[in-house]
Amino acid sequence: MSISINSKFDGGNIECLSCDFADNIRLQIRKDKGDEFFQWFYFRLSGEANTRYTLHIENASASSYPRGWEGYKVVASFDRQQWFRCDTEYANGVLSFSVTSTSNDVWFAYFTPYSMHRHDDLIASMSIRDRVSTEVIGQTVDGRNMDLVVIGNPDAAKKVWAIARQHPGETMAEWWMEGFLKKLVDEQDPVSRTLLDNCCFYVVPNMNPDGSANGYLRTNAAGTNLNREWNNPSMLSSPEVATVRNHMETTGVHFCLDVHGDEALPYNFIAGTEGIDSWNPQRLELQNRFKDTLARLNPDFQTVYGYPVAAAGTANYGICSSYVAEHFGCPALTLEMPFKDTIDTPDYRYGWSAQRSALLGEACVSAILQISDAI
Repeated sequence: MSISINSKFDGGNIECLSCDFADNIRLQIRKDKGDEFFQWFYFRLSGEANTRYTLHIENASASSYPRGWEGYKVVASFDRQQWFRCDTEYANGVLSFSVTSTSNDVWFAYFTPYSMHRHDDLIASMSIRDRVSTEVIGQTVDGRNMDLVVIGNPDAAKKVWAIARQHPGETMAEWWMEGFLKKLVDEQDPVSRTLLDNCCFYVVPNMNPDGSANGYLRTNAAGTNLNREWNNPSMLSSPEVATVRNHMETTGVHFCLDVHGDEALPYNFIAGTEGIDSWNPQRLELQNRFKDTLARLNPDFQTVYGYPVAAAGTANYGICSSYVAEHFGCPALTLEMPFKDTIDTPDYRYGWSAQRSALLGEACVSAILQISDAI
């Protein structure tokens, strides 16, 4: 039997060490530009139907977040439409996973991929909607477009920003964007109609198109981690951040959500900005109000587990939410979703998924309405 492993496509990442035997396919993940990060993988296996394949990623223990493999299950698909979790084990530094194919081809990924082709479809679908405009506000390091979706009246009193995929391998963030945007542009939705009476939304569905296309976990085409660049972005190494930050200056910001995925924690949670210099009890009350509201609207979100709370005055202003909160004097939150399944609300076949990410995006629109009086 002939077996082929290939990742030479949009978002692909893997290197094949050996694929001579179906029960012992040896692989390793290619590093991001800059050689600092790696964890994202996405590839196609071509062989024969009705065959049990066992694959091993041999450099898993050297990846950026080895704790992320503990309790994790690889996603697989036979049609690139429905992605399911497959048998996975992390032992002795190797990530091993198996699936019995029902066709000649199987695709595997760290999380359900979100292609640049789908991104273009998303932008096109937004551009034809009422009360929506799309704009190219700049280019990436490699010359790809930086797309901005504006929903509502730019003269509205309150400006709400949402960005996703600063870290391109966190594809759940753009799936979240699909749900978020779908609800916002629904003219029959009373939540969105009410919000758009007073708020204008500025949405960047993909902050890192180069990293997305190249199959990177955290960096852009210059090898830069964009979510450490916000206090001093460079048009050479981080034009994506510089472009968005400059546009924020022209519009102002009254509320900001930066959407991510966390490799290790099996929860949806908010990382706040308690470490900024201007943090105060009023900001804490509004942050908790948003979190509590979102938890009521969507049981997949919780408020117990997350990152340690930063001490006052210790904020890293290279991080988007901290920079925006301090610079614009507004609530700015980082939303984290898991690569693993959620502990409290598990789905044993699909785990945390594209569909659940989109539903959380929809719930966030409703949660913003509930705090819009205070932003």
